[in-house]
Amino acid sequence: MRITFKLFIISILLATVSQAQAATIKKQRAAESDSIQVLFIGNSFTFYNDMPEMMRRLASTLNLKIAPSRSLKGGQTFEGHLMDPFLLGILKDGGFDYVVMHDASHRPSYSTKDVMRDVYPYAHKIDSLAKAGSPNVKTIYYMTWGHKDGIRAAKRTDYPLNHTYHGMQQRLNTSYLEMAHDNGGICAPVGMAWERVVNERPDIDLFSAKDRYHPSKEGSYLAACTILSTILGKPFVSPYYAGLPEEVALYLQKTAGETVADNLALIGIKQ
Repeated sequence: MRITFKLFIISILLATVSQAQAATIKKQRAAESDSIQVLFIGNSFTFYNDMPEMMRRLASTLNLKIAPSRSLKGGQTFEGHLMDPFLLGILKDGGFDYVVMHDASHRPSYSTKDVMRDVYPYAHKIDSLAKAGSPNVKTIYYMTWGHKDGIRAAKRTDYPLNHTYHGMQQRLNTSYLEMAHDNGGICAPVGMAWERVVNERPDIDLFSAKDRYHPSKEGSYLAACTILSTILGKPFVSPYYAGLPEEVALYLQKTAGETVADNLALIGIKQ
């Protein structure tokens, strides 16, 4: 009995260490290969539930090889990323087919004046560096989602439009669509797909129950599906469900694909 209990404790510790190690993989350059090279630049909205790995697995079921690189840090902004030697180094080295990037979740939801000052210039700089190192790269602006209760109190200003979920989402939509348009990139409309799920299927909680703004596994899966649909330029169907119920996973795939397909011109995909 004692031996069995010890083995049980050891197995838990090993699993905990494994999970902790996986959670620390926030900066990583994928090895050179014949795969599509995708660099994710962002923060916890990307590394929660290892969303890049979800996207890689989805793509693999479509006979599409994706090698995800990561430059991620909790709460990081575009401005902060530009002070990171790791990111500057891999952007200079190049070799990327796609660069998927997003700012801190609150910053693009502020007033137009604030976003023009604090977000757009740094997005443009990252975009320029990506294209200098990888001349054929496509930059994808990952439209994030509004917080479930509107912008968090700690980040709240007197600007009223982001004080509710739907108001915050509309501001994020505009900011990300404009960034993509102004820089000749593409917008992955994750936030738009997210709002559709919120409206259609309130039984599917895309938000983490812990804080009501990070993604649940369902939320990360929707983000992975939407970004992959954006890369493909069309919907897809995959048997990879990331441990979610089949009906839920297929609904999220469908919603992601339809959101992209219904808005090709808006998000910058030329037909």
